[in-house]
Amino acid sequence: MGIETTRVLLFGASGFLGGHIRATLAADATLVCPTRADCDLLDVSVDALTGLIRATAPSAVVNCTGQVGGDGDLMVRAHIVVTAKLIEAVARGAPEARLIRLGSAGEYGPVTVGSRVPETRPGDPVGAYGLSHLAATRLVELAVAAGRLDALVLRVFNPIGPGMPRQNVLGRATRLLRTALRCGSSEIVLGPLDACRDFVDVRDVAMAVRAALRAPLLRRPVVNVGSGTAVPIRRVVRMLAAVAGYDGVVTEAAPSPDATRSAGVPWMCADISAARELGWTPSYDLADTLKAIWVADPDVS
Repeated sequence: MGIETTRVLLFGASGFLGGHIRATLAADATLVCPTRADCDLLDVSVDALTGLIRATAPSAVVNCTGQVGGDGDLMVRAHIVVTAKLIEAVARGAPEARLIRLGSAGEYGPVTVGSRVPETRPGDPVGAYGLSHLAATRLVELAVAAGRLDALVLRVFNPIGPGMPRQNVLGRATRLLRTALRCGSSEIVLGPLDACRDFVDVRDVAMAVRAALRAPLLRRPVVNVGSGTAVPIRRVVRMLAAVAGYDGVVTEAAPSPDATRSAGVPWMCADISAARELGWTPSYDLADTLKAIWVADPDVS
């Protein structure tokens, strides 16, 4: 499947990840990007979704939709049920198409501090977010093993970059730093920042999707997408503050909004050997990514 002739059906193109993926793929692929009003994957029937896929006749289907907040029922619907629908609809409507799903490092749960986690490590997620993503990934693995379709889960670690939502700690930090600079405040307050995370530029994630589309053969159904380096969140926030020109205090006293997704996971770092087999490697330096966040996001929503 060559990228020159690829027709991609892209779900979630208006989101943080999806928007960057759309911009990257648009250079050399024909894109069809249904809005949620056109096709809400949470509510659409398998028959209707199959009809859309048949009408689109894609050579690839990429799903960037998902939930980072909400109750367990919503997580199950957004990740597990949506994935089951897509597997069935693609198998029926475009059996030669490649299905790419964006998963999450949250599927792993706690890992050994200091290690790089490979895709072969069994998942042990700590909450509904990681558990629902892991179950969705397992559905893809089973479908591939059964020969139902050509599919890949890109297990994305901590994506950052221009346009980050507020749920991301750096999105919150950016907003607080702008407010502090505007108001002359000498302190911003965030939640605990002692964990270490593998931050990957969202533009590199987009390039990983492109590489997955271009690969003539997928050797495995799950591939990590990260930087391959774990960095303390505290250090990254202070790097961002330096980019902003803020020399005030960063206090770690607020409740963590994403505690249900990250509690009990002090360290996360990707083994990206499999991604390199796809012809992909991260290209953005963390310092440059932070500069891009600050310049591009005057008002983080």
